[in-house]
Amino acid sequence: MNVSGPFPDNPSLRVEALSLARGGRVLFEGLSFAASAGDYVEVRGPNGAGKTSLLRAIAGFMRPRAGAIMFTGAEEPALGLHYVGHQNAVKGAASVAAHLRYWAGLFGVAGGERFALDCLGLARQADLPARVLSQGQARRLALARLVLAPRPIWLLDEPAAALDAAGRDVLIALIASHRAQGGLALAAVHEDLGPAPSVHVELNAA
Repeated sequence: MNVSGPFPDNPSLRVEALSLARGGRVLFEGLSFAASAGDYVEVRGPNGAGKTSLLRAIAGFMRPRAGAIMFTGAEEPALGLHYVGHQNAVKGAASVAAHLRYWAGLFGVAGGERFALDCLGLARQADLPARVLSQGQARRLALARLVLAPRPIWLLDEPAAALDAAGRDVLIALIASHRAQGGLALAAVHEDLGPAPSVHVELNAA
């Protein structure tokens, strides 16, 4: 399953002495780690430790209190990232196929919708509105954007949420293919996703 890349510019991510706060409360301080092409970074920690906030800061949605986040592999960092949050962010009235057409236009890619449907096992649901999908199918739809528009760095917040065993296998295969093509994947998880992490980040609740 070749779903992305190859990425010849060797994407990398470096976090140095990062400090984040939410709602006036410091989540963590002095966090540093680095990852490069082919790495799988696993972020673990209890609820409230700042896993989601870390991904949002890397994606550019939060401003750090201190520290730095640096990328290589894309002229414009925002265009080199895919962020899939723990919520699926799909519209109930829109069909599966309509979501993919919208994302294709948003990401500036031509075609690829059928391939994304096949990769995520959603071809039979293409004409159904998202509101009738199971939670697992809706999660697969959210993940389809990873296939639709290749980007070197994936930021995944609890990507296996609501997925059954078959869905987890699909997700693991997507990550493996992405890494094999020189991509970098970072996932915030509560339990082992499957791939052995090459970089482990442990956050502790303040």
